[in-house]
Amino acid sequence: MQFAVSATGDQSTEPGKSSTKPNQALFLAIATLALAGVVVSAVSLERHYAKSATAFCDFGQRFNCDIVNRSEYSTLMGIPVAGIGIVGYAVLLALASIYRSRLETPLRLLVASVAGLVFALYLTYVEGFVLDTWCILCLTSLGLIAGITLLAGIVKARKSIPG
Repeated sequence: MQFAVSATGDQSTEPGKSSTKPNQALFLAIATLALAGVVVSAVSLERHYAKSATAFCDFGQRFNCDIVNRSEYSTLMGIPVAGIGIVGYAVLLALASIYRSRLETPLRLLVASVAGLVFALYLTYVEGFVLDTWCILCLTSLGLIAGITLLAGIVKARKSIPG
């Protein structure tokens, strides 16, 4: 077995793997936010298929998850957007936990989170300017993916800094 020591003193025991000691807290935060994203998306998916109105998310015509979750924009090629959210957040969770020690993970995490953020911003645009109704669950998801993207950018920047 070979050991490699970086300028910071971090040891990597396998080729293609990187020590994540400086980034462990960031990966934990990303994993926690991603898990919260899975939960929020699962609730949103349940509301997508529900027959009854949502009491906790109905604040009149301007804030109503049911209007958003059951609109024509709530699916993409027949797949519920909330289902796409569950898969996306699960991928981010896996990258931040199971695959965090791989050298390519910071880049993959950043690319995946930026893609999720762009999609969430598009959906937020639809809420505000097409449907003219806001969804608390969707806005929560937007906050989560924005936080994940910020943290993934920090992880990637730290990996890019030599020494």
